[in-house]
Amino acid sequence: MKIALVQQNYHIGNFEYNTQKIISGIVRAREGGADLAVFSELCICGYPPRDFLEFEDFINRCYQSIDEIRSHTAGIAVIVGSPARNPIREGKDLFNAGWFLHEKEVKAVVHKTCLPTYDVFDENRYFEPAYNWKLIPFKGKRIALTICEDIWNLGNNPMYRVCPMDQLLPQQPDLMINISASPFDYDHEEDRRAVVRENVLKYKIPMFYCNAVGSQTEIVFDGGSVAYDAEANLIHRMKVFEEDFFIVDTEKKYPAIPSSVPTATEFTYKADQPYLPHSSFGEQNHPPSTIHLPPSPDPEQIIPYLTRTDNISEIYEAILLGIRDYFSKMGFSRAILGSSGGIDSAVVLALACRALGRDNVRAVAMPSGYSSSHSVADAVQLSKNLGNPFDIIPIQPVYESFLSTLKPFFKDLPFSLAEENIQSRSRGNLLMSLANKFGYILLNTSNKSELATGYGTLYGDMAGGLSVLGDVYKMQVYALAGYINREKEIIPANILQKAPSAELRPDQKDSDSLPEYDLLDKILYLYIEKRKGPKEIVAMGMDEALVSRILKLVNSNEYKRNQFCPIIRVSCKAFGVGRRMPIVGKYLS
Repeated sequence: MKIALVQQNYHIGNFEYNTQKIISGIVRAREGGADLAVFSELCICGYPPRDFLEFEDFINRCYQSIDEIRSHTAGIAVIVGSPARNPIREGKDLFNAGWFLHEKEVKAVVHKTCLPTYDVFDENRYFEPAYNWKLIPFKGKRIALTICEDIWNLGNNPMYRVCPMDQLLPQQPDLMINISASPFDYDHEEDRRAVVRENVLKYKIPMFYCNAVGSQTEIVFDGGSVAYDAEANLIHRMKVFEEDFFIVDTEKKYPAIPSSVPTATEFTYKADQPYLPHSSFGEQNHPPSTIHLPPSPDPEQIIPYLTRTDNISEIYEAILLGIRDYFSKMGFSRAILGSSGGIDSAVVLALACRALGRDNVRAVAMPSGYSSSHSVADAVQLSKNLGNPFDIIPIQPVYESFLSTLKPFFKDLPFSLAEENIQSRSRGNLLMSLANKFGYILLNTSNKSELATGYGTLYGDMAGGLSVLGDVYKMQVYALAGYINREKEIIPANILQKAPSAELRPDQKDSDSLPEYDLLDKILYLYIEKRKGPKEIVAMGMDEALVSRILKLVNSNEYKRNQFCPIIRVSCKAFGVGRRMPIVGKYLS
């Protein structure tokens, strides 16, 4: 059997676009001699559709798209992902389903069993888990079709009571096909391939895995679809961060591709990542898993890990895809941002110019009386290097006007945070005014370290339509700058070398308010990504008072992050929809 893996970028709720894209993939697969074309999870409507699933019209349009697609399945079978109605009164009204179409008919509908409801996933909110499990007969083969999380139920601490493949195995499947919408993060890609391989090792049959690609608001899907033979050899890996197409012949012997994924007996998952294999070996009395959680990370290895070249290169590509898709899918084309001469705005500007084209990105320097001369000069040089439009708008007259208006109310109270934030909000107001006048989208330049600790001004430097670096720690921002400069100097050396500063008061430095970033980022990573408590972090050698102070900053500034714009997600625990904390909570604050 020849199977085409069709890795495509869909648009949530854009049924005409998605349908035509799928049909074009079917045509290509048929012309290539494929017997079966496989597409990704919920490709009909795009993933994640969220509360669109509550609209009957939305579901009707999914069914209409399937009707149109099945009319193109003469001489070729097709697997697509779409919601399916649940005819049983009890339970949710929908299934997350894989539809098997052939000869213009719906031959089978397979329902997803393991419904992830953690981090960015909300599937139990909308879908009912499968009631039964059946193979799909086709071309003399018995296909075990599963959907994304269905293959992640491995390990010693299972999240789900039923493992679909364990239910299907007694029916003697010949091959496994998994359709997925598995998001990117810099911890995840190697684990994903390892999980696919573990399934092959366990069930002794080949696996063909088709993943989504593209960005949907904050979530980036990186593709990387794979095929493994029955001996668990990787025989093909598709491109990451772009669409791809490949036809694999199940009767052909392919040379194994070298893989960094460890063998089953060596394989260890990264600690404390809730979406990693929570799986059981079902109720079939299989031997215990060889998967074990490693000890807590060595704090001294955190920064080298966060900033290692392969992580940074993937983050770079994920952010580019996130910017491009956000703009193209929203119908936007031009961006604006404040260019301060600092590292964060420099990296955002370089990324935006690469993603959208330099002529479509406008940078604005807005010096105040506290801005250093080199900040403006550095910002100007950066835009000269990039070749993007650039303006300078001094904010001192605006700032003084605010002070004059407020003087009767401020009286003679000393200079404080209020005056600092007036400057930041003046800049935000100017940028939003230009955005409104000329149709720009304002790109926010805050990094994850700042957002975590509340080091930012609501309605000022926290304004924006999209956060580019909100899931990137400060040390990673520096590493991204180095990656951007890997071939030639784009970001001026002075921007990389000077001490970070908001420049809202005389001689201000970030280190006046925060610990040095290499120390701060370690503690933040342990708390946010690894969910370590204060005692655990202190036991790793961190200063107790410092840990208490930082964790208090994180938790007491939830109200700021709750008003923040969408953040391009690149880690396993980003601020936004995947991290849900109470604003008025007292824990550690």
